[in-house]
Amino acid sequence: MKPRKPERSEAEDLFRARLQNIIDLKHPLVRLAQETDWGFFEAAIEPLYAERGRPGVPVRFMVGLHILKHTFNLSDEEVCERWVENPYFQYFTGEEYFCHELPHDRSSMTRWRARVSEQELARLLQESLRIAHKSGALRLKDLRQVTVDTTVQPKAITFPTDGKLLYRAMVRLGKLARRCGIRLRQSYLRVGKLALMKSQRYAHAKQFRRHRREMKFLRTRLGRMIRDIDRKTAGDVSLEGALRNELALARRVRAQQQRQVGPKVYSLHAPEVECIGKGKPHKPYEFGCKVAVATTNARAPGGQFVTYIGALHGNPYDGHTLKDTLVGVTAITGLEPERTFVDKGYRGHDYDHPSRVFRSGQKRGLTPRIKRSLRRRSAIEPVIGHMKEDGRLGRNFLSSRHGDRLNAILCGIGQNVRLLLRWFALLLCFFLRWLYEAVLSDRSARLDPQS
Repeated sequence: MKPRKPERSEAEDLFRARLQNIIDLKHPLVRLAQETDWGFFEAAIEPLYAERGRPGVPVRFMVGLHILKHTFNLSDEEVCERWVENPYFQYFTGEEYFCHELPHDRSSMTRWRARVSEQELARLLQESLRIAHKSGALRLKDLRQVTVDTTVQPKAITFPTDGKLLYRAMVRLGKLARRCGIRLRQSYLRVGKLALMKSQRYAHAKQFRRHRREMKFLRTRLGRMIRDIDRKTAGDVSLEGALRNELALARRVRAQQQRQVGPKVYSLHAPEVECIGKGKPHKPYEFGCKVAVATTNARAPGGQFVTYIGALHGNPYDGHTLKDTLVGVTAITGLEPERTFVDKGYRGHDYDHPSRVFRSGQKRGLTPRIKRSLRRRSAIEPVIGHMKEDGRLGRNFLSSRHGDRLNAILCGIGQNVRLLLRWFALLLCFFLRWLYEAVLSDRSARLDPQS
């Protein structure tokens, strides 16, 4: 059913005080809540709800929780715990009175993420830029020049090895068989774990002949489990449907080789994970998905804002993603960038206006002004670093490719909101300083009648 509308009453509650009467109305979160157009999100997200059933969670409540989560680098559980303790969090999500317990279940956040798409979340990023422009933290001229780069959004998985994947596939098949009431001839869990430990020790000691022997043992036992399940589910349509995906994944794990060319399975609970090499000496390979990021080139008064962010599956070449990235920037900001600054990885890009793209190391067609802007291209790296350390881009805990896309956009929103909160705090400091100097000058004028 459509989400509930928060009820506002003009009458005072004798036993509870309104939040606006017990908090500092100059707090940055209060300012941000007052500047945000919540009706804009309600009009965009309400059509996603069904017409029947129980009323859904208010849109402002869910949107506010996700903004707070990625702004302050919190998990779902942590943001719910902080919400109960923090009156500013409650005011930001639209509560009228202080609540001593969460009015909705934490799992509502998971269901809400499954409901929304990246198009709806892009509206949040657009709204953060609108607030920045309205408050003076971002100017229109700052949007005419952008910097584009890619990074890797790692998935929450352990470092994959063939032995781990084979043994993990055996464990998952055994659990699923017991859940479906299938009695296997043998689970092979004890001998499989022993073989995994031996293979790891032999690989560490560079005894690769013994290592390959233990790996062959694991593959053989996994194949026996697969054939045993196939025999006992043959002809049963319901069991075959329940086990089809898991068996297909186990067969892929058993068949793949270490130096295999093409897609591989790196995690059984997250098969969408890709192996990406970005040329980092301390981390040659990362497991997750590639993310394209676009920011303002010149530092705006409020900082370097994110104008676009999106997940890229399939590990595409950086140059082949520039066109879609700049189209996304235009859709969010409403302005087509006049100049775009990229690194050497975008050589041979697919953008329709190559004269507007300037690459690191480029010598021709550069004026002194463009050279200065090109030297600022590396300023996007700290922005990406802040999103990874402070905004949950460094490790994605959301499942599936849908979760990859949502987490990337929410990290960009969190980065912009952090800049806005700092900007509102600076404005308050400037106002207090001006007020203090005005009081001092007035006092000096009174003490010195000759002046």
